[in-house]
Amino acid sequence: MGVAADQVEAEAWLCRVGYYRLSGYWYPFRERRNSLSDSGVQTIEVLESFRPGTEFSHAFNLYVFDKRLRLLILDAIEHLEVGLRVDIALLMGQSDPWAHRNPNNFNRYFRCVDPADLAVRHTKWISYLDAQAARSREEFAKHFFEKYKDPFPLWISIETWDFGTLSTLVNGMKDKDLQHLADKYQIPRRTMLVSWIQSLNLVRNICAHHGRLWNRPMVIQPAPPRGNEIPLFQHWSGNTYAKTRLYAVAAIIQYFLRTISPMSTWGNRLKETIAAFPGGPGLNLPPGGFPQDWIDEPLWRSEPKHPTSREMATEQIAPSS
Repeated sequence: MGVAADQVEAEAWLCRVGYYRLSGYWYPFRERRNSLSDSGVQTIEVLESFRPGTEFSHAFNLYVFDKRLRLLILDAIEHLEVGLRVDIALLMGQSDPWAHRNPNNFNRYFRCVDPADLAVRHTKWISYLDAQAARSREEFAKHFFEKYKDPFPLWISIETWDFGTLSTLVNGMKDKDLQHLADKYQIPRRTMLVSWIQSLNLVRNICAHHGRLWNRPMVIQPAPPRGNEIPLFQHWSGNTYAKTRLYAVAAIIQYFLRTISPMSTWGNRLKETIAAFPGGPGLNLPPGGFPQDWIDEPLWRSEPKHPTSREMATEQIAPSS
């Protein structure tokens, strides 16, 4: 790597961010060469040297870009999480304030024993909820426990959940309830909804723990539509690179927001962020599997719908960067 323009500043950033965290951002700038493995298979060897023209600023700028991207993705997932919480509370809570505590309201998988620890999945989930509620320092929790002896009803309990807890519940819901939500979000299949929520949970955890995101392969990939199930996804449904990187997640976020927060400007902010990709020696591919000319696709060009008062309120408090 070339000598940094300001070595003192470079050392300061290494002390602040850490060598190994930053090393993930200068890895793409390392030189490559073709080589043969012991079995005769051709591979690409990553060398310790850097591509000509590489400077410390290239890695640092990529780190800053990735941070902005994570914050933007996290902002959108917050919108989806809050909307999904409300919709689930309204759906399940209409029959029983404690519907979430009754295992009969969930599918067979959620009611069965987990072979990993021989405990019933729903029972473990309730134990986690109760522990979260007991640790809550929210005013509504304090007020409730001072006045009642019952556990939280669903519409209070759901405010103490993290996205992983919400994802676990969605995976355990009965088919009819899942289909109700899928229909609301205009998702063709309930199994697709479950897959999307699980992939969003993975990305949310990466963002929350400050992990590298821009070029990361998605361990849990959102299920793509079949054929022309979702016409707005036609441009990437056959693109393996887009399906296995961040773009697929960004696309389903945008699709969700069309229903949950149709006046959101998140898509435009994502376009601006991706356009500011810093690049550098050897970085020729678009970041995160974003297809060429993706900003011209109808998914990202559609006009916003007329908002509800709740949507207007949430959009007003969304960060602008």
